[in-house]
Amino acid sequence: MTSTLPAWFQARQQAAQKRYEETPTPKRGDEQWRFANIKQLKFDNLSGEAVEADASDLIARSTGLESPVAKFVFINDQVVLTESSLPETVICLSLADALEKHPELVEAHFMKQETRLGSAKYAALHEASVKNGLFIHVPDGVVIEGTIEAHHWISGETTVFPHTLIVTGKSAEVRVIDIFHSAEDTTPGLAIAFNDLCAGQNSSLDYIAIQELNEVSRIISINETSTARDARAKGFILNTGAAWARNESLSRLEGENSRSDMLSVSIPDHVQEYDQRTFQHHVSPSANSDLLYKNTLYGHSKTVFSGLIFVGETAHHTDAYQTCRNLFMSNDCEANSMPGLEINADQVACSHGSTSAQIADEEIFYLQARGIHPTQARQLIARGYSVEAVARLENEEVEDLLMKFIDSKFARIK
Repeated sequence: MTSTLPAWFQARQQAAQKRYEETPTPKRGDEQWRFANIKQLKFDNLSGEAVEADASDLIARSTGLESPVAKFVFINDQVVLTESSLPETVICLSLADALEKHPELVEAHFMKQETRLGSAKYAALHEASVKNGLFIHVPDGVVIEGTIEAHHWISGETTVFPHTLIVTGKSAEVRVIDIFHSAEDTTPGLAIAFNDLCAGQNSSLDYIAIQELNEVSRIISINETSTARDARAKGFILNTGAAWARNESLSRLEGENSRSDMLSVSIPDHVQEYDQRTFQHHVSPSANSDLLYKNTLYGHSKTVFSGLIFVGETAHHTDAYQTCRNLFMSNDCEANSMPGLEINADQVACSHGSTSAQIADEEIFYLQARGIHPTQARQLIARGYSVEAVARLENEEVEDLLMKFIDSKFARIK
């Protein structure tokens, strides 16, 4: 970014750099990194040198929805494509442009919540280093029909810091998809991504992140969502790529009668590791949250899930659920699940749980009896297992896109 950055942003970046340097690196004994592979936090092997990519090629490879209402393509945090048919009242810009044209609006919502799930050091590094991303502001009463789509490419052995900031006004509606790609199949890259989702009163905000980096890259992705009174927010994470992915998702239900759905499908293979930490923070009364994470594990892969439902002292009549399910497709995979509850209010309905299981022999036999090969039978069952979380998005076009990425991953599994 250039010297035209607003003074408040430059001050935030300088303070964040100092905070990053002063914050200790997570250790094996830290509870928020329990079962985590701390070795993955050694980023020294990345040269920081980006590769001059063929923009036209990566734009052509940036396939998603057939007709998004807006589309952005970023290569190493530089925007190379911007298309939009959105109403003029909607602000939908690269973050760099938004900082120049709407600095006060960005300042009002940029990284306001405390990062509390373990990656405070890397959130500070993101804040100190962020160059670009996506900024969306949907004003009161505007309902966007269709979906905004952004593609984030890593090209070369480098680190990117994509940031997505979405703000909805009163009774507004928007749906956004971020897709993370690697330009090369065997070049290790690193993404430290962050997204702020701010759902205004009685608004609806859907956010979908699709992570399909190559299997030698790594990503830390931090999500912070806030919901005002009567607002509804859905967050969905699909993990199919990366050698190691750390997802931290915090949903803060600040308004009465608000709702948050936290959804995820992860399909690790080989020695991939997916580490997911969640926090459902109920602040106001009569709010609802529902989390459903589904993992299908192959090879020697590993998943970690640690989630907490926290009900504050004033959050009476809370309705909150948390479910993590693991499907083992080999005898060598590993899943660690740690759901939790902390309730400080009255008249609440809360539950949490985790299950781990293999496909029953009877299910395979049933499909074999109908002429289906055992390998295909197992993948059909695993595909069906993923559909439950995908269907919660309640949008056929987006569900079809997610299933394409899921089917592509299954097709690569031997």
